[in-house]
Amino acid sequence: MTPFAEAAAAKLSRGGRLDPDEALALYEHNDLLLLAALARAAKERQSGRDVYFNVNRHINLTNICAARCPLCAFGRGRDDAGAYVMDREEVVAVARRAADESPDLSEIHMVSALHPDKPFAYYLDIVAAVRATLPGIHIKAFTPVEICHFAAVSGLPIDEVLRALKAAGLGSLPGGGAEVLDDAIRGVICPRKASSAQWTEVVKAAHRLGIPTNASLLYGHIETPRQRIEHLCKLRAIQDETGGFQAFVAFPFHPDNTGLPQLARVGAWEDLKMVAIARLVLDNFAHIKAFWMMLTLPVAQLALAFGADDLDGTVAEEKIIHAAGAKTGTSIAREDIVAIIREAGYVAVERDTFYNSRRVWGTSDNG
Repeated sequence: MTPFAEAAAAKLSRGGRLDPDEALALYEHNDLLLLAALARAAKERQSGRDVYFNVNRHINLTNICAARCPLCAFGRGRDDAGAYVMDREEVVAVARRAADESPDLSEIHMVSALHPDKPFAYYLDIVAAVRATLPGIHIKAFTPVEICHFAAVSGLPIDEVLRALKAAGLGSLPGGGAEVLDDAIRGVICPRKASSAQWTEVVKAAHRLGIPTNASLLYGHIETPRQRIEHLCKLRAIQDETGGFQAFVAFPFHPDNTGLPQLARVGAWEDLKMVAIARLVLDNFAHIKAFWMMLTLPVAQLALAFGADDLDGTVAEEKIIHAAGAKTGTSIAREDIVAIIREAGYVAVERDTFYNSRRVWGTSDNG
């Protein structure tokens, strides 16, 4: 180990906070087992032996998108094959069926493309309709990038867009669209999406209004390890200011069918380093997700030994990641998530969106 990396590890052991250079030294030292030990200790200080998941249902309202980012395989033009838009009745039917099929459903998760013509009222109407149909189910919907789009098409300030959605029934925002908070990188991978400053403006506004969000990072494309670390430090600074982030999730870039097909999907080694370094840098985040759908189930399970404490949810149909070549299933049974967590030696905790425990699954099949 280099003296600098050794000093960084010692600083962590004393409860200190890594600066960007120290985090990068640990990352580039490439000692995966050291990172695992440090990150696992940090995780267990936050959440002990608990590992979380929820029973949720994803709904992607449309894939017709004005941005058409090079990094994305999901977006379509209006007249392209496979283009679709769900109307309110379709969304309500999907949500109702999900609740019927999964009596323990606790969350509807809606994200979409940036439709060039749909007014803000379309989204408000859908949130209100789902809320009226499933009054006890949490609605997590619309990335900060989508919130910026709603502000642009409606002419409303960000705060008013968020207030209107909250009044309609929205409870929290996912953290997607952050990609890498570096505008030089964004200019290549998503030039027509919200800027770093706009993404940050939305999450801070949401937190001020009592709407919690997640935070994310898309890694493994054209960014450098230093830019990943700097991204994490920006999230940490926002969390210091607002305390509104619930969890962080790192998404590996999947290149199939995107505008960046020359890139290769990073390997499991890089995935696990990313989870661990996120846990170590984000010392003010309670929860680090290993989203099984992005990582694959085996890597997500391994990530539990690298600082992750959440596998996300049962999902039940996802389209965006799979358009880019993800080979994972589009859903998972609750019992299978529980088995994965137990096999790793952790306690499976079924949670709601706010990490309140709904059920602790014991060592027997009956919980």
